[in-house]
Amino acid sequence: MRFEILSPGPLTTVQDMGRRGYGDRGWQESGCCDKYSLRQANRLAGNRADEAGQERAVLEMTLQGPSIRFLGDGIMALAGADMSCCLNGEALPMYRPIPVKEGDVFTSQMAVSGLRGYMAFSGGIDVPVVMGSRSTNIKCRTGGFQGRALQAGDLLFTGEGNSQTELFLPGRELPIPDPGLFTSVTAWRWLGDKKIPLLRTVPGPQEDAFTGEALDAFWRNEYRLTADCDRMACRLEGEAIAARGAYDILSDGILEGSVQVTAGGKPVVMLADHQTVGGYAKIGTVIRPDIAVLAQLKPGEAVGFKPVTPQEGIEIFRREEERLARLEAFCLRRIEK
Repeated sequence: MRFEILSPGPLTTVQDMGRRGYGDRGWQESGCCDKYSLRQANRLAGNRADEAGQERAVLEMTLQGPSIRFLGDGIMALAGADMSCCLNGEALPMYRPIPVKEGDVFTSQMAVSGLRGYMAFSGGIDVPVVMGSRSTNIKCRTGGFQGRALQAGDLLFTGEGNSQTELFLPGRELPIPDPGLFTSVTAWRWLGDKKIPLLRTVPGPQEDAFTGEALDAFWRNEYRLTADCDRMACRLEGEAIAARGAYDILSDGILEGSVQVTAGGKPVVMLADHQTVGGYAKIGTVIRPDIAVLAQLKPGEAVGFKPVTPQEGIEIFRREEERLARLEAFCLRRIEK
């Protein structure tokens, strides 16, 4: 199937799970910011991960999605932020496989909930593989569609669908057995009448750079996303975190989810396009299931942090994988050879 971008939205890029294994050479991982939503959309569109865990490429839409004209027949699915999407003027459901036909026009509005939406197609988006990934790295102009965000007039193609699976298409699909598959698994904190997400975080590796009082305040306080948030990192505003000495360290490795504390004492949480090394002390690392939660927050929204052990983080991740496996079991079935 082919489709044409009529208007791209503020930032629409081709992404998969990222470009792993090249950090020692300075290459950012890139990939989608909300990996759980990407995987949900792919399962609903009939796509499975390959043996290495890499996913079919999708569109990541930020704040508002594109307008698209389909130039062939296929299957798509939407997950993540709700952007009031329509097909030929009729509202589309989230978290369902959606058949599209040649000549259909897809449109969307500003996100009414969440920040980043994911549009998957049966067979995935067919762009060149660069260092094991189809993800777009805009800063390096690498991967994705010509190494850039999509523009009006771009023509994209989808790959071949998985011949070993069969979709439960509308009209013969079963009711979703567990609506909780599409809800957040994060923890929450109530502050008066406000409910804010808690990002579960493994302390370290440089938590000893901060005073005990500062650590207590970090776990207790509320922080808000600033306007200075993008695919690289979320900068947060709130009470300054006091260091025992200088905030600077000898530069070492940075991961998605690393929480650096800048010289001003403010936390910065790394996202998909994070740098490979950094020179600020890291007070903790947000676990992957909750990175997806952070990726859906808009500037001005509040978050908190909750300490967990590495073992607790692994168990939470395993529960996320079990939820995804249940979704895959519902959406796909193996064709008998």
